[in-house]
Amino acid sequence: MSFVEELRWRGMLHDIMPGTEELLNKGMASGYIGFDPTADSLHVGSLATIMTLIHFQRAGHKPYALVGGATGMVGDPSGKSAERSLLSEDALAVNLKGIQSQLERFLDFNSGENSAEIVNNYDWFKEFSFLHFIRDVGKHLTVNYMMAKDSVKSRLSGDSGMSFTEFSYQLIQGYDFYYLWKNKNCVIQMGGSDQWGNIVTGTELIRRKDAGEAYALTTQLIKKADGAKFGKSEGGNIWLDETKTSPYKFYQFWLNATDEDVKKFIRIFTLLDRETIEAMEAEHDAAPHQRALQKTLAKDITIRVHGEAAYEKAIQSSDFLFGNTGIEFLSELTNEEVLGIFEGVPNYTVQLADMQQGVNVLDLLAAQTAVFASKGEAKKMIQGGGAAVNKTKITSPEATYTAEDLINNKFLVVQKGKKNYFLIIAE
Repeated sequence: MSFVEELRWRGMLHDIMPGTEELLNKGMASGYIGFDPTADSLHVGSLATIMTLIHFQRAGHKPYALVGGATGMVGDPSGKSAERSLLSEDALAVNLKGIQSQLERFLDFNSGENSAEIVNNYDWFKEFSFLHFIRDVGKHLTVNYMMAKDSVKSRLSGDSGMSFTEFSYQLIQGYDFYYLWKNKNCVIQMGGSDQWGNIVTGTELIRRKDAGEAYALTTQLIKKADGAKFGKSEGGNIWLDETKTSPYKFYQFWLNATDEDVKKFIRIFTLLDRETIEAMEAEHDAAPHQRALQKTLAKDITIRVHGEAAYEKAIQSSDFLFGNTGIEFLSELTNEEVLGIFEGVPNYTVQLADMQQGVNVLDLLAAQTAVFASKGEAKKMIQGGGAAVNKTKITSPEATYTAEDLINNKFLVVQKGKKNYFLIIAE
């Protein structure tokens, strides 16, 4: 199956310039996708773009990943209703390093002729003076052409307007394409559908400046069936960096995909072939309660992003919260991993000195913390057998807990009923 055919059946293809598919079917071609360094980590919204490069390389083509050290200083206006805050060079350097290390997990940089490469557009812009840029590049594209782009028209029709800095972005990105076409033989630029205007600016610059031919392809922006923005949770972005989004939370994000969404996600975000996916979809339709597609999707992506060991911990964490895994499991984790499991769970802080002296359970759960609204409510729940600390049922309202009960000398896990968890942190 060719690269374009692969994108089509996976539901990823959005726009493609005439002649692109024919060019790619002739043999190895070089192409690139740009990544915006607005943070020191990519998030799951970037994964569809990364998957495009992966499929491009698997089809025998040579992928370039461009990290925007120069364009990151300007800020892409595409899809934005207001101008972004400009980043300092130091902040950009940190972001670029983080993004580059993540890209290296997914692409093959040692496959010979079509090995992946990472390029930084700061390398060719750092010595390019403003006067030389507007003379050698700016003269080739008219203001009329640039103002016709949707990213410009939408901003000019709004209240905030558009600065010259942002207006120039498409010309800068267009030059990126020209530079890579000229120096790296990149004949195609790819990206999300919101990048179509910027990409074709590059093809037009190549045509007008050097009478060359270049091509464009964009993929669908991922949307959830309920209209909610993909890649977001109640806590914000789902990041690829485990220090920003724990592997457990990352795994749960994919595991909790709806039946409608998971059929789309498993095609876009895994490398499973068509026959395997269609067979799994039939299996899922026959027994949707077993959530086979969600489990396969979550496993596949978690392992590729975080590794096998992180996936196993995510499974054990799920079993701990929703199954019968004992409290000993938490003792095998770092404090950061424990906090990752309980991210989003109500937590309270108590004084370590008080725990060393010993604290009555009613004081612990209703006075020093607000697990229960009152000591009376706590006492009633305990007498009814509905409260537990560290997976052990509290048998008496006279019970006392000390520092010896703390997990990792820091945590107590409280359950009110079976599913309501609370984390008490001793400091």
